[in-house]
Amino acid sequence: MGDFLRDQWWVVAIFIGTLVPLVRRFASVGAMEALRTLDRRWIFLLMLWSVLFPIYFIGVTGRTFPELPSALAHSTFDELDRLAPGDPVLLSFDYDPASEGELQPMATAFVKHCAEKKLKMYFMSLWPVGPQMVQNTVDKVIRPDYPRLVYGQDYVNLGYKSGNEAVIRVITTNIRELYTTDSRGTAMQDIPMMNGITSVQQMKLIINVSAGYPGVKEWVQYAATPYATLHLVAGTTGVQAPLVYPYVPRQLRGLLGAIKGAAEYEKLVIDTYGGPNPDPKYLEGLRRMGPQLVAHLLIIMLILVANFLYFADKRAVGR
Repeated sequence: MGDFLRDQWWVVAIFIGTLVPLVRRFASVGAMEALRTLDRRWIFLLMLWSVLFPIYFIGVTGRTFPELPSALAHSTFDELDRLAPGDPVLLSFDYDPASEGELQPMATAFVKHCAEKKLKMYFMSLWPVGPQMVQNTVDKVIRPDYPRLVYGQDYVNLGYKSGNEAVIRVITTNIRELYTTDSRGTAMQDIPMMNGITSVQQMKLIINVSAGYPGVKEWVQYAATPYATLHLVAGTTGVQAPLVYPYVPRQLRGLLGAIKGAAEYEKLVIDTYGGPNPDPKYLEGLRRMGPQLVAHLLIIMLILVANFLYFADKRAVGR
């Protein structure tokens, strides 16, 4: 941090310069009076700096803020890490570009973890735009960083099928009934990694990245619950996560909630498989947590100050 402040002295100078009028007001009328009559535009300015400064710091230094993975992140990581090379894994990407900011870092980390473990990846989607999300992740992770992986032998994109939860109910018993070709139009019998695969029950793990309906809840209801041998982990948006917490840990073996969950999972994957200089594309969740951390600390501080002023004024009136 010291090197950053010295090298980026002009940023520090601008920051101090914008706060000089506020400091002068504190000095002229006193701290308590200045806080009581604080113009809301100063709060807007502080919020701007609390978001802008971490973004700039992370962008310049390439470093991220410390992250302590939760028990849910550990359980999600362990479900993948216990698998053996060659084990089949189903990845259902049930989201669209509107939720990409929260969910794409999870999807990227999941695919990297699967690729490092040399798992057979079967991609599908219950959302119409899902195949695009799958292809974007494949182009981002597998093709540049794992060129040894061959389409049709190590990973396959089964594409999108309409029907919502009805699709799950069918493929848990007979995947060939719905999927006769992959997203490229190649017949199932011509795809080497589909040999012997007849239902989702043969998958060692189901990974669902979900933004809503159909998504995690439907995979729990129609796959993980009726078939106890199926293990399911998921990554969801922050709005959806509280709705599926009750399914943890029996039907849902692991859960990542919003960008916080993505950052925790990234931390575990990078610490294990990232090497000394991980590619920034595997740190998107961690990078986005920096501004959130500082902004949340500012909000907490403002709440504490407001409550202090309230009780101080109430005590003064009581006298």
